[in-house]
Parts: sequence; C-alpha cells; structure tokens
Amino acid sequence: QVLVRESGGGSVQAGGSLRLSCVVSGLPGTMYRLAWFRQTSGKLREGIASIASDGRTVYADSVKGRFTISKDASTNTFYLQMNSLDSEDEAMYYCARRGGSGSYYYAPSLQAGDYSLWGRGAQVKVAS
Repeated sequence: QVLVRESGGGSVQAGGSLRLSCVVSGLPGTMYRLAWFRQTSGKLREGIASIASDGRTVYADSVKGRFTISKDASTNTFYLQMNSLDSEDEAMYYCARRGGSGSYYYAPSLQAGDYSLWGRGAQVKVAS
C-alpha cells in the first residue's frame, strides 16, 4: 500500500520552531523528488522546499534561511525543520513525492504539477 503521511503539526508561539515529518512507504525506486507545500484558505498551494534523491535542495524565498528540508533514506522519512515562525507561516502543510524505479533523475522542484502523490496535510498554527 502506497502511503505518504505527514506528522508533527501543531501550535507554536511566534519566533518558535516546529519539525514536520513525512513518511513515504510502499513505493519502489531510489530516484525521486520530494517537497513540502503549504496552503491557506483562499490561496494557491505554495511550494516551499524540495529535495532530490541526491540531496540537492531548493527553497522558496519566503522560507530560505529559516526552514530546512532533510531526509533519512534508511527510514524513508523526510523532515521540514521550521525556525523563526511567524503568522505568515500559519497554514496546512503537505508532503508530496514523485519518483520511479528507473534511472531518470528527478530534480528538486517547487511546482505542484511535478508531483503525483500527496499526503493529507498537517496543520501549523502560529500564535503572535
């Protein structure tokens, strides 16, 4: 069974930190890209951080220097460390993945159309 599941959401004071986790299971292949997106009511889903299977990363300007995406390949778990949170970061956060079993290289991407599997989301609230 294919599973992409986020955890670690919650409430935090402005200036605080949270770490989101994304577990990916049931998917073969070692070539992939994974990303974190976020969405608030009435707005488009925003790609904020992405990592490729070789560790290359890209970040949106809105989170660069504050958020870090990482992976633990041994457990198929991906993380988003979020520091210096403010009210603009309050959103539903989604993990997304695209990959395959061949040798095609999936470069990191912040475009939602480049992903085929999505988790259900984790809510992050920031209290000022």
